[in-house]
Amino acid sequence: MLDTCRVLLVDDDPLVRSGLRLLLTSDPHVEVVGEVADGDEVVEAVQRHAPDVVLMDLRMARTDGVEATRAVRRLPRAPHVVVLTVWDVDDAVLRSLDAGAEGFLLKSSSPTEIIAAVRAVMAGDAVLSPRSTRQVLDHYRDDGDRRAVEEAQAALAGLTDRERDVVVAVGQGLSNAEVASGLYVSVATVKAHLATIQTKLGVRNRVQVAVRAERAGLLR
Repeated sequence: MLDTCRVLLVDDDPLVRSGLRLLLTSDPHVEVVGEVADGDEVVEAVQRHAPDVVLMDLRMARTDGVEATRAVRRLPRAPHVVVLTVWDVDDAVLRSLDAGAEGFLLKSSSPTEIIAAVRAVMAGDAVLSPRSTRQVLDHYRDDGDRRAVEEAQAALAGLTDRERDVVVAVGQGLSNAEVASGLYVSVATVKAHLATIQTKLGVRNRVQVAVRAERAGLLR
């Protein structure tokens, strides 16, 4: 049986929030526990409602989604964050991923895609298509940050061969189930490997795992 996913909506447009609430609550396993109109209200709302997932608008009047994501991810038992954007991969999306978001959704996404994204982060997957993953990683490959490259190479040197296999698969945009199938292991084993990998690399989610791998040259 699927667990119920508790969702907090963050968007400065009440019509967008209303639409998201309507489509998300069409799924019996999703509960919208609250909504706020600006990023400076998010931390209090997370503490009050204890959501599993925050759907976060990027551009808001007082505090944008990047800063709100960073604040949320600092909290103990922080929820997953998926950002909402009008555009595909851009600077704000990249900064939100650096801040700890686990992916992004276009506001033009279908109801099926949005519900699938909420379920995906609950299952430990990132909300990035293989195409978007490649766009994100291409940015970090070409950003010229030599210190970040050296740090990534040093961090990945501590991984086992199997952990490196998992990192490469994550960098290809594969889900936990797809990684498990390709490596002939269970999904639980993949999740255990990812937890260890994130600790070794000093990162908070699989998107940042993929970024470290790209910077270290492991995905080329």
